[in-house]
Amino acid sequence: MKSLGRFGLILSIVASAWLMLAPPAGADEGIKVGFLTCNVDSGFGFVIGSSRDVNCTYSPVAGKAESYTGAISKFGMDIGYLNSAVMMWAVFAPAADLERGALAGHYGGATASATVGMGAGANVLVGGSNRSFTLQPVSIEGSTGLNVAGGIATLTLN
Repeated sequence: MKSLGRFGLILSIVASAWLMLAPPAGADEGIKVGFLTCNVDSGFGFVIGSSRDVNCTYSPVAGKAESYTGAISKFGMDIGYLNSAVMMWAVFAPAADLERGALAGHYGGATASATVGMGAGANVLVGGSNRSFTLQPVSIEGSTGLNVAGGIATLTLN
C-alpha cells in the first residue's frame, strides 16, 4: 500500500505539471491543422528516463499525409518495459497553409503514463519551427507492458 501512495503522489505531481504547461481550453492555440499519430518502439525505462524511436504519420485536414521518424525521450521517473505504444495528438499551428515537412523539429512538455498489461498516458508538447506548434492529446496514449512514467517529455521529428 505504501508504494501505491508514492505512485499516487508522483501521478499527482505530474498531473499538476501537465495542468500548468497545457494551454487553457479556449486559449489562442492557433488553428487545428490535422492529427499526428506515432508508433513507439518497445523498450525499457531506466528510472530517470528513457528514449524510444518513433514512426509518425501527420494527417492534415487538407492535403496528403506525411511521414516522420524521430525519438521520444522522457526525463523523470520511468520504470519498467513497454512492449508497444501508440500516441495521437491534434496539431495546432499559427496558420492553416503548412509546407510539407513543417512539423520537423524539437518539442517538449509534460508526460504521465501507467501501464500494467494495458495502460494509458498523456503528453502535451510545444515546439517545431519557432515553437509555433502545439500537440494536444486527442486521446490518451495506448500502451502494453509494465511501466510507470512521469515528468518531462521531448519529441524530435525528422
